[in-house]
Amino acid sequence: MEKRAHFSGWTLPLLLILPQMAITVIFFYLPASQAIWQSFLREDAFGLASEFVGLENYIAVFEQPEYYRAMITTVIFSTLVAFFSLAVALLFATQADKSLRGGHGFKTLLIWPYAVAPAIAGVLWMFMFHPTLGILGRPLNIMGFRWNPMLDGNDAMILLVLSATWKHVSYNFLFFLAGLQAIPKSVIEAGAIDGAGPLRRFWTIIFPLLSPTTFFLLVVTIVYVFFETFGIIDAVTGGGPAGQTTTLVYKVYADGRSGGDLGLSAAQSVVLMVIVIALTAVQFRYVERKVQY
Repeated sequence: MEKRAHFSGWTLPLLLILPQMAITVIFFYLPASQAIWQSFLREDAFGLASEFVGLENYIAVFEQPEYYRAMITTVIFSTLVAFFSLAVALLFATQADKSLRGGHGFKTLLIWPYAVAPAIAGVLWMFMFHPTLGILGRPLNIMGFRWNPMLDGNDAMILLVLSATWKHVSYNFLFFLAGLQAIPKSVIEAGAIDGAGPLRRFWTIIFPLLSPTTFFLLVVTIVYVFFETFGIIDAVTGGGPAGQTTTLVYKVYADGRSGGDLGLSAAQSVVLMVIVIALTAVQFRYVERKVQY
């Protein structure tokens, strides 16, 4: 029989949810509301003087050619990272779900990269692929590939995608593995008895049953790429070369801290927040229709 907690009053339930409510208000709603208010102001670099300017900051944002360039870069970067991090994680999860000798150690090693901070992950990959000092970048130049992420925008984007994908594969792997282990083995065995091969069983049985997990990870990965990759970009390329790896979130930082325009930076952060909310709503409205619960 299912047991439920019954409270005689509202005081104890309120106290139990109060810590989470406080964290949400302090670290999300207050900064978001402050950013919205700052987006209507013109402030100096130190935030000591301000002037209400209405929608001028928003107009200035959409008059910048660099903003549209950063938007295109963000679309390319997020698409590549989302695809590769999900695909590689699913591949690793399907292999780790098999009965392998030393499988527990293999799973542990795959989870470890998620504990690495984004900035550290970026530095590690930059050291490995440095054109003259890197253990992988230098051999590429010796073999004639002309690898230089410090000067070539395409090389820099490739390095960023590799860094961000490596950082997030562990998170996706963990959820995919849990989803695979929740699938009844009898269903897969029934498909094998009916004559379905491994690939056919995967695409017709396993992957449809993983669709709720895949949808959840798609939403989380998009949010990760839009916001949490800032540390990787700052450590690896700093938005360069010549702004070719500047994403929307990094442009918010660059215009606010380096450019000293706090109002313009706040307006960009509000626009970015609206884009992510709209993108998430579209995913729940249209992509979730294909999810089989």
